[in-house]
Amino acid sequence: MKRVRFCCGSPKNTRKGRLLLVMCLLVVFNGCTLFKINVTPSLGPLKETTVSGEGGDKVLLIDIKGVISNKKEVSALGAVMNVGLVDRVREIIKKAEKDDAVKALILRINTPGGTVTSSDIIYHEIKTFKERKKIKVYAVVMDLAASGGYYIAQAADRIIVHPTSLTGSIGVIAMKMNLSGLMDKMGVDFEVVKSGDHKDFLSPFRALTKDERLIFQETIDNLHQRFVSTIEENRKQLNRDEIKKLSDGRIYTSQQALDAKLIDQIAYMDEAEEFIKKDLELDKMRVVIYHRTGQYKSNIYSSPPVPPAINFNFVNLNFVPETPGPNFLYLWMP
Repeated sequence: MKRVRFCCGSPKNTRKGRLLLVMCLLVVFNGCTLFKINVTPSLGPLKETTVSGEGGDKVLLIDIKGVISNKKEVSALGAVMNVGLVDRVREIIKKAEKDDAVKALILRINTPGGTVTSSDIIYHEIKTFKERKKIKVYAVVMDLAASGGYYIAQAADRIIVHPTSLTGSIGVIAMKMNLSGLMDKMGVDFEVVKSGDHKDFLSPFRALTKDERLIFQETIDNLHQRFVSTIEENRKQLNRDEIKKLSDGRIYTSQQALDAKLIDQIAYMDEAEEFIKKDLELDKMRVVIYHRTGQYKSNIYSSPPVPPAINFNFVNLNFVPETPGPNFLYLWMP
């Protein structure tokens, strides 16, 4: 076996070369970054890839996966792997807007839900795009389309789920931490100066009062009614009373959801693709995706993670939320 020796300069300078290499790998000096390595290329523009079919007419597949928010996808070592989901959907729609060959959208959904606002924005973006372009939208559920995922699916003309999918969890949740008991044990007090009695009602350093709990519940109820109204607007098969009975937060299997008229069809992805072709009355149809360089896509099920990047600036474990206080969530929490 041939041995390969790495050195900097001549053999006499090998020791100096190694020292120089070590110095290059030191990443912080007086708060300044000296060195950064990205294993993956920086984020570039979206490009189109065909993952199924042929012909000039296109159906664009959009992934709605993971927790729904507009937080950037960051590796454990701090590299930005993707923009936030809201930004990405908006970017995809802007690109599709310019392509008259796009005849429909497929929303491939696999999510437990997420923040109320991000779910609502994505729903709005897809619904208005559909109305502007006069095209159909199909939601195809993979493992899970719960809460905010089901909310986004309301933008679709037809909701199709796999035989083993779960969906539903129609409801809203928000939580606040109460550390008052722990602080009492530690002998720590937290003093607050405020302009109104309820200014700090979501503070983690005390419990809610009875009035504050009512205020909190009223907000939750209003957001829940918006969810119910969105379903009522889009699923004409159900009236408001029926939707309310189904909207207690529970999750449904595919057959339960079909029986309850929350979905339209149970099918695998390839079966859904054939149905869409017939529904659009197309002889040939290409399923395409928009993705960035390095995100390999080979077929309609492809959804690989982005390769990791190494960023010596910092290590980001995503422990710290982007915004303080509670988030109101369309989220299934099993």
